[in-house]
Amino acid sequence: MSPVTRFRSAPGLKGMPQRLPVFVLCAALLCPCLLSAAQVPVRHKEGLVHGFLALRTLQGEIIADADLIQNVHGDVVTSRLVFHFKDGSLHDDTAVFSQHGAFRLLKEHLIQKGPAFEHPMEVMVDASGGRVTVRYTEDGKEKISTERLAVPPDTANGIILTLLKNIPPDTLETKLPFVIATPKPRVVKLAIKPQGEEAFSTGEAHRKAIHYVIKVEIGGLSGAFASLLGKEPPNTHVWILEGEAPAFVKSEGPLAPGGPSWRIELVSPVWPRASTSNSHEKK
Repeated sequence: MSPVTRFRSAPGLKGMPQRLPVFVLCAALLCPCLLSAAQVPVRHKEGLVHGFLALRTLQGEIIADADLIQNVHGDVVTSRLVFHFKDGSLHDDTAVFSQHGAFRLLKEHLIQKGPAFEHPMEVMVDASGGRVTVRYTEDGKEKISTERLAVPPDTANGIILTLLKNIPPDTLETKLPFVIATPKPRVVKLAIKPQGEEAFSTGEAHRKAIHYVIKVEIGGLSGAFASLLGKEPPNTHVWILEGEAPAFVKSEGPLAPGGPSWRIELVSPVWPRASTSNSHEKK
C-alpha cells in the first residue's frame, strides 16, 4: 500500500515482534533524537475498531468512502482498510501485525483495481516467510510473479499510521523500510520527520496535531536517476493528535506509485433530517 494507511481512537473513532533487546530500548528512550534501523516500541496498543473515512481530492471532492475494520487476537492485529470509489475502483488493504513489545508486520494483502489506478495490481507480502507475490497485467495478459525478498522486521507496509502514533513526538527523524512493487518488488526507505504543530477544531474544541512529512528514499542508481529526472515520489503528509490516546486526524498523499495526491479524513454518521426520536414519539 501507499505510505498512508492505519488509525486508532480519534474524534468520532474509538479503539484503533520481535522483542527489542533491553539495551536497545533503553538507548532509544535516553536519546529520542533519532529512530532508525529498529522496530518501533509499542507505546499504545491497538484494539477493536470500526471507523468510517472519506477519500477526497485536494480540492475537497469526495471520490471514495471507506471502512476501517480492525480485530485483535492476543498480540496479533488484523486491520483492513477498504475504499470503494464512485467510479467502481477498489483499494483493499489488509495488514496483519504483531504488537508484542514492538510492532512487526507479519503479512499484507493489497488490491488496487479500476480506473482510479494507472497500474492495477494485487500484492501479497509474507514478511515472516520473505516472499512477495505480485499479480498484474502486462500487454493485456495477467501475470503472477513470486520473489524471495528480505523483509526487515521494522517494515511499515499497512501500519504506517499505527507506527506514527507510537513514535515519540520529539523524535527528529525515523527511517523505516517499505516494500513497493512496480511490478518488481523492492525495499525502499521512508524518512519521517515532524514539522511542528498545526491547529484544528472538533466542534467548539480547539486542538493541535503534529504534522509529519514522509519522504520515499529510493536509493541507489534508481534514486539518483529519479532525482535528476524530477520523478521522485511526492511526499505524504500526516497529522496526528498526540496525548493520552494519539489519534489520526488526516493525511494527504498518493495511494499508489505515480498516482495523484488525495486526502483521507475521518467522517461522522449523517442522519436523515427527521429525528428518529421525534418520529417514535409521534406514534
